[in-house]
Amino acid sequence: MLTVLGFTMIATFLVLIMLKKLSPIAALVLIPALFCVFVGKGAHLGDYVVDGVGKLAPTAAMLMFAIIYFGVMIDVGLFDPIVRGILRFCKADPVRVVVGTAVLAAIVSLDGDGSTTFMITVSAMYPLYKRLKMSLVVMTGVAATANGVMNTLPWGGPTARAATALKLDASDIFVPMIPALAVGLVAVFVLAYVLGRRERRRLGYLTLDEVLEPESETVLVAAGGSEPPRPNAGGGSDQDLPEAPEFQGLDPKRATLRPKLYWFNAALTVVLLTAMIMEWLPIPVLFLLGAALALTVNFPHMPDQKARVAAHSDNVVNVAGMVFAAAVFTGVLNGTGMVKHMADWLVGAVPDGMGPHMALVTGVLSLPLTYFMSNDGFYFGVLPVLAEAGAAHGVSSVEIARASLAGQALHMSSPLVPAVYVLVGMAKVEFGDHTRFTVKWAALTSLVVLGAGILFGII
Repeated sequence: MLTVLGFTMIATFLVLIMLKKLSPIAALVLIPALFCVFVGKGAHLGDYVVDGVGKLAPTAAMLMFAIIYFGVMIDVGLFDPIVRGILRFCKADPVRVVVGTAVLAAIVSLDGDGSTTFMITVSAMYPLYKRLKMSLVVMTGVAATANGVMNTLPWGGPTARAATALKLDASDIFVPMIPALAVGLVAVFVLAYVLGRRERRRLGYLTLDEVLEPESETVLVAAGGSEPPRPNAGGGSDQDLPEAPEFQGLDPKRATLRPKLYWFNAALTVVLLTAMIMEWLPIPVLFLLGAALALTVNFPHMPDQKARVAAHSDNVVNVAGMVFAAAVFTGVLNGTGMVKHMADWLVGAVPDGMGPHMALVTGVLSLPLTYFMSNDGFYFGVLPVLAEAGAAHGVSSVEIARASLAGQALHMSSPLVPAVYVLVGMAKVEFGDHTRFTVKWAALTSLVVLGAGILFGII
């Protein structure tokens, strides 16, 4: 019964947000609350929610101050040279823009934190997508999938969890998987190229001069190189000119720029990211200190500090609200036991004849399980059961652990991953639109990683 209700609850949530019948926050709160009553544990709803909020509160705090920190860095112009550099590399060609998004997301993902990756990637690429009128869901989909593949780094989380759960060395899991993960990353770049070609066919591309001059009366030039329509002698035009969108990311005159503090801000950001990787302090504490220092140095006057915080309050409220709403969803899933029953049912549904192929089974199961569960729930709750079943048929636990990483490309777009709300929030994309677009491509990328692992004899 709990198994059926668990799957029904998740399916109801996904359908309602993809059809835009409920906002993600409302769906994350109301649907699990309703199903908690159906399970007969409505009296415990408060305990489940408080437990879920307690576990996600540090994440919410980290995201709040990280958004303020990177928001200030955008305001003061830290990322303007990056945007201009990417712009010149991309040459206003949608293919290069989408591939550049994948490359940037993959590189920034080396810090091991998805939220930071998405904030930097969106900060750099959002103005360019808006100016070229490209699909923002392409940006979020490519960024999330690239980050998902890179999330398998030993300091990214899943590999460390797998090693801890199965009492293995993280290097024994990760290092042999590098060729398969490299193939997965190449698949992301190929996907970016294909999506970029589709955007180019849809839009054409602007010349570099046109993009750098947002005030000019230019229009999209077709890929074939045809000239834009010119005004006729009567003051009209042969066809309507589209309104040029505001290109705020490259506005060289905004009042918040702090060119004299550029190297201070760059050094502060490098130190902050280094401290995250080296784990000098908890990440929420690092961003709290970083945001306070960035505000104090760049905007020493109190009214200016308040104005900067207010300017980014929408993102802060939206993301923090999503995280705490997700706490209701995860709290009910875990508290009622639905997650455990769902996982046990899936594992029990594996035919006995598949015993010798438990690594493959683990890889396939990692796609839906890491999408519908937190990484903690999968790696500490389900993976040991799969490893035990594999051991009974002579499959080593290290192979099971490697296979379990295959689903991470899809996991990063899960509604239970707080970082994805940073991505869609900053990109101003509906979560349902992101899910509908990304899931198929992310699942395909995960299967490519799994297939490469089997082909190379790693899994």
